[in-house]
Amino acid sequence: MYDVVLLTLASERDAPGACGSGGACCGGATENDGSSTTTEGDHCVTDQPRVPVLACADALTARGARVQTVTARSDAEIDAVLAQLDGPARPDGLVWPDTDGKTRLVVATASDGQLRAVLRRLVRRYAPAPSRRPADLPDNRTLPYLPPVAVLPLDPARGGAQRDLAAQLGLPRDPATVAAAVLDGTPRRLDLLRNDGGSVTLDGALLGAADDAGRPLHWRARVEVDDTVLTNGDEPLLACAVGNAGGYASLDDVTLLAAPDPADGQVEVAVAVPVVVRSAFGRKRVRLEVRRARGRAVSVLPREGKVPYLDDGVEGELTRKRSWWVEPGAWAVWVV
Repeated sequence: MYDVVLLTLASERDAPGACGSGGACCGGATENDGSSTTTEGDHCVTDQPRVPVLACADALTARGARVQTVTARSDAEIDAVLAQLDGPARPDGLVWPDTDGKTRLVVATASDGQLRAVLRRLVRRYAPAPSRRPADLPDNRTLPYLPPVAVLPLDPARGGAQRDLAAQLGLPRDPATVAAAVLDGTPRRLDLLRNDGGSVTLDGALLGAADDAGRPLHWRARVEVDDTVLTNGDEPLLACAVGNAGGYASLDDVTLLAAPDPADGQVEVAVAVPVVVRSAFGRKRVRLEVRRARGRAVSVLPREGKVPYLDDGVEGELTRKRSWWVEPGAWAVWVV
């Protein structure tokens, strides 16, 4: 039978009073890569497990699984859980996931950023340094196949119009069905985006700024996908979408990404460029031109100032060049 760990993340950005004055009891996974500072997750979770977590634990226990519930408040506490997924010691000394382990992980998520926080720690645990790249690593990847995870969404509303990543992937939201996927399901392999800031992207990123009234502001950057230059940085942009899945496929009523596929081994990128055109009567008007490209890697180089962005729902500011690249099939989810 399986040992199942139900992992919930606590975040420092909790609702006032949820964990005392100012949320002092809540930790969080924060990344600082030198060009931006972001905090993973946007909900505080107390030591008392949420109702969906308890329901999932009951369903697993009823099937004979040994269940452990953990609320992690730091990267170190996440790492302690992930260590249970390690495989046997290797001759080369690398820490490697167990490909035939009996321990399975369920990540209870209040946001896509929390799921990303766990995957980021998995990557940091198992990705070898370039100088220690083993011969059994696939040629098109920098890390091994990561252990599959089950996703237990904590916010039922995100399965509707707001559509979190679990909804996009068609993953179960009912705790009993999630438990069935963990015990009886199969892994569904998905692409992972790594970036040179040390983090990962599961869904996608949207770069751009808006004023206090919500109107998009112009900014400039060089955007390049493999050998294709979508813009060289001399013209204004309204938005840039970097898509692994489809969470940032549209901006208002504008379609940015045509067909993002989280399992096709490619990243889809789009930029929205306002272009001035003249009508037959000589009148000027602004038309939004969307340019798209697909490839293995993308780089964005801001030409001036800071460029705000959302990456898997996590806010940040880009101040220097950022590159994303695809790790095909690197992570996986349990599906029924």
